[in-house]
Amino acid sequence: MSAPKIIVHADADLLARAVAARLITRIVDVQAERGEASIVLTGGTVGIALLAEVAASPARDAVDWAKVDVWWGDERFVPEGDADRNALQAREALLDAVPLDPARVHPMPASDGPDGDDVEAAAVRHAAELRAAAKPEDPVEAPSFDVLMLGVGPDAHIASLFPGLPGVLEDKRTVIGVHDSPKPPPTRVSLTVPVIQAAREVWVVAAGEGKAEAIRLGLATGTSPSEAPVSTARGRTETLYLLDRAAASRLPG
Repeated sequence: MSAPKIIVHADADLLARAVAARLITRIVDVQAERGEASIVLTGGTVGIALLAEVAASPARDAVDWAKVDVWWGDERFVPEGDADRNALQAREALLDAVPLDPARVHPMPASDGPDGDDVEAAAVRHAAELRAAAKPEDPVEAPSFDVLMLGVGPDAHIASLFPGLPGVLEDKRTVIGVHDSPKPPPTRVSLTVPVIQAAREVWVVAAGEGKAEAIRLGLATGTSPSEAPVSTARGRTETLYLLDRAAASRLPG
């Protein structure tokens, strides 16, 4: 796993614009090398704001969107049209505005999907989709994503892996159902740490003073995953902590 690099921007708006530019550049570079690219999106205020910045950028046309695979790190297990869905918010912010191949967009299951309200069956279904997309050289039964973006909560959770819950310690399954989430809604679907750590690049994107302690814990030596799941956010070739000044305010120096 790669050692984290910290990049700090003045405020949340500049952070969203900078990460959007970085994402466009990274996709273009990967496509120049391999012809296609895979990304994992995150929800939350900054996660959706950066997608809106991609949509607003003239540089977005440099991307061959038909050859981009889009996945999510986690999802609220609610009906397809629910406003809480990360996938719906991402579509409104960016995805509906660019010429993606629908077959390469992989939203996590909804509670009104084929498995109904059985979140464990939904997790198994999504794990099968990841496994089908994996290549023989991938270290887990999921694609080695080119960029996997994660938000972080004030409690130091990432995706839907929360402190003190068993999901953060899962080391066999690629996707889990989450019950009794301390952040509503209580039922969710999430990627697991092995999938996160198999990504080529992991970007932790955070803004605001409320995230500062979580960021400090995520970068501190010896932090346990159960205390701060964000401490597991590491990519194979690069790990970036992309922060505004407020989120970085408790870091040394």
